[in-house]
Amino acid sequence: MPASPSTARAINDRLALRLLQQEGPLTAGQLKQLTGLSRPTVSDLVERLTVSGLIRVVGESGEQRRGPNARLYGIAADRAHLAALDVRTGGVLVLVSDLVGRVLAEVAVPIDAGSGTGPAVEQAVAAVEEAARKAGPDAWAGLHTVGIGAPGLVDPATGDLRDSSGLPAWHRSLVAALQWRLPKARVTVENETNLAAVAEQREGAARDRDTFVLLWLGHGVGAAVVLDGRLRRGASGGTGEIGFLPVPGTGSLPSATDCDGGFHALAGAAAIGALAREHGLPAEGPPDGPGAARLVARAVTAGDGPAARFLDTLADRIAIGTAAVTAILDPGCVVLGGEVGQAGGEALAARVGARLNRMSPLPAEVRPGTLGGTAVLRGALLTARDRAQDELFAP
Repeated sequence: MPASPSTARAINDRLALRLLQQEGPLTAGQLKQLTGLSRPTVSDLVERLTVSGLIRVVGESGEQRRGPNARLYGIAADRAHLAALDVRTGGVLVLVSDLVGRVLAEVAVPIDAGSGTGPAVEQAVAAVEEAARKAGPDAWAGLHTVGIGAPGLVDPATGDLRDSSGLPAWHRSLVAALQWRLPKARVTVENETNLAAVAEQREGAARDRDTFVLLWLGHGVGAAVVLDGRLRRGASGGTGEIGFLPVPGTGSLPSATDCDGGFHALAGAAAIGALAREHGLPAEGPPDGPGAARLVARAVTAGDGPAARFLDTLADRIAIGTAAVTAILDPGCVVLGGEVGQAGGEALAARVGARLNRMSPLPAEVRPGTLGGTAVLRGALLTARDRAQDELFAP
């Protein structure tokens, strides 16, 4: 059945807006060429989108640089502002961008574990407001969408963070607090590893894959599963909680409230620090994701001797969890994400890949992540941008 005129106009408008998002400013002639639409149809959609305030003339193109045909049209980036948050146990990272995702301001605020829920939430909200004020005078009031990445399970029915042992209580209160302070904004939360997978697929190591698993290696371990282009969350939002995976070599079993006997005990930051000391490599700083990443990066640089043996043993451990995931999902590609995955680079990924292919009959390419610890924030921003544009670009 042919589309009605109004439906056809809406489809054409969305197509033009997506092209302007992907390609940047374009002339009407370029839009005609890229969309395959007729000149009158393109002229009508340009007028509609201009009147609606979604696009505007942002310059001129061509040798003459004059006249209607030379006008460059671009998305009105200041039509809305977006905020992205990477919520961690010890603080929050915030960035604010315009509608096309151009970062305007960033703020990082440490939050003491002993602050209490109320003061901690207020610090986090204040960090968002500070970033918005830095972005421009109207950004705070004009925040359209806020995307939050946080550790823990997100209930697929309610979209709320579930109560998780070991995680600060203020994490669960932050969404409601931001929604109260920003009643017109859309505030959503997603598991941090899932957002990292979104970022690696859109901007990082998995840009050519529609099926892959991201193995997060940082302070803790986790996994995100993308199958046929779709992020899979599971019935309770727990797909990828690989830290609880029972594996050999830990000396105990995990429990419903403690992953110390699971894969986390082999490949988490504290385990990496202990492994480094066993190989005579000095571990400096706290046993967190960045600290473990520095250890791995120094071992990669050293290249031989104790450093090489440390990397070999670490790869053996990572391959155990990777083999379990591969045996169930057969993803064909595993990305080693997080700070440790990025720090290990090709040296660690090649070791894990070699061991995995000896353990599993299912072929899988192992790649190092390219975004490291920034992937969560990038994923939160990409998700917020998509949601804002879906609403603003709707008919």
